[in-house]
Amino acid sequence: MSIKLAGNGLFESSRMMLPEHKEAWLTHIKEQKRRVKPELDEQEIQRVSEVLGESYSNSCTVDLVLFNPFYDDHVSGVVVGLDVSTRRVKLMLDEEYRWISLAEIISESV
Repeated sequence: MSIKLAGNGLFESSRMMLPEHKEAWLTHIKEQKRRVKPELDEQEIQRVSEVLGESYSNSCTVDLVLFNPFYDDHVSGVVVGLDVSTRRVKLMLDEEYRWISLAEIISESV
């Protein structure tokens, strides 16, 4: 009887984890890794806008870093459209187009 009471007592051999508990735990761990979007200073905003304008006028490729709460998303393409009213940029990626909000852009890759 003393063997059953050692360690965690009677419940030592009856531990279990439900799939719902595991999913909730993994979601909790993932949420702890969430990042906050950095604030861009005026120089960085000016540099990004110059690079976007240059890509639009010269049809050259631009490499951008977009914000994601869990990782940085790197995008490379040519700016083919600017929408000032909605503050979006239209990038031509390999074979598709993608509208990107200016608020998503963290910096331009070198």
